[in-house]
Amino acid sequence: MTNFLVQWGINPWGEDTPIHAQWALVYIALAFGVGFMLAHTLFVKFWPKPAEATAPVNDAAAARVPARVARHSLAARTFHWIMAASMLTLLGTASAPVLGFRFNWVEIHWIAGLLLTVSIVYHIIHASFWLDFWSIWLNREDAREAITRFKRVLGQHAPAPRKAAKYPWDNKMYHTAIVLSALATVPTGLLMMSRVQTPFFTRNPYLFGDATWGVMYVLHGLSGIGLVGLTMAHIYFAIRPEKQWITKGMIFGDISRQDFLQHHDPQRWIVDSHEVEHG
Repeated sequence: MTNFLVQWGINPWGEDTPIHAQWALVYIALAFGVGFMLAHTLFVKFWPKPAEATAPVNDAAAARVPARVARHSLAARTFHWIMAASMLTLLGTASAPVLGFRFNWVEIHWIAGLLLTVSIVYHIIHASFWLDFWSIWLNREDAREAITRFKRVLGQHAPAPRKAAKYPWDNKMYHTAIVLSALATVPTGLLMMSRVQTPFFTRNPYLFGDATWGVMYVLHGLSGIGLVGLTMAHIYFAIRPEKQWITKGMIFGDISRQDFLQHHDPQRWIVDSHEVEHG
């Protein structure tokens, strides 16, 4: 199993040392992404759907919802699109040589990595002090909702699920997966910059031993390959017809009252006609 995930080499002292993740996994990630999109498309088209039902919402709360509901502030949208551009650049520059495209990708890669790191640090500060930090994290209610919806998809008896708060449980799951990947990708990438010449510090490839560098390259590679599949899934759902209202919210910053009441519970995501855009 290890050889399937990791490429090994022998260092000058004759020791087996991990070098990086197996590049063939990039093709597997691409195939998995394509397979997932096809499978989900067929599932949505042909799988029998239970009657649409959700728990009733409070009429007084629904009446307070304005014609346009602020969903993402300009600051939050700017972060999202900067992160998206840097992420696509990172994945493209890392995968292109594996796929046979030869060019000087290293400098583009570490610049995009720095941009991603700065945007993440900014987002953490912004979310901690200006947004509801915990609104995007999974909780017990999300787990119960996921189980309820899964039972209904299988045709089993289950109570009607409540509509979502600001972020549905599947959005939260994706956010968690991205965070876990970033915890492996970003720190290892920053340390790996010491092996290339940059304007920020003198190149020092001897900062760590061979085995430590090897583990770092493996973690960076495996998490990066995982991000290939996650990014494909994210783009796929962003362009699906039933999800485009979310994408438009990330572009323009707000959603219509109709979309809000169709997908959100005004008692779980509280807004009113006097609410200002807050993120």
